[in-house]
Amino acid sequence: MSADPINDTHPMIEVLLIEGYRRITPSEKLERVVALTRALHELALPDVRRRHPVADPREQALRVASRTIEPGLMLRAFG
Repeated sequence: MSADPINDTHPMIEVLLIEGYRRITPSEKLERVVALTRALHELALPDVRRRHPVADPREQALRVASRTIEPGLMLRAFG
């Protein structure tokens, strides 16, 4: 269990979560990560649109991606 003082998850619930994570397959874990990543991007997109109202869809997508990809890699991949 976590010793993090700002963890707001009750210790008994944390035990249940960990047990559940141990029971699911690696592919199920990957599916969850992919779903959470998509959700993160969906939540970021309105902020990007608000900050850059004239950006086209490609620029918006790149700005969302830039929030989770390091700058050096963004430059190498997309210029």
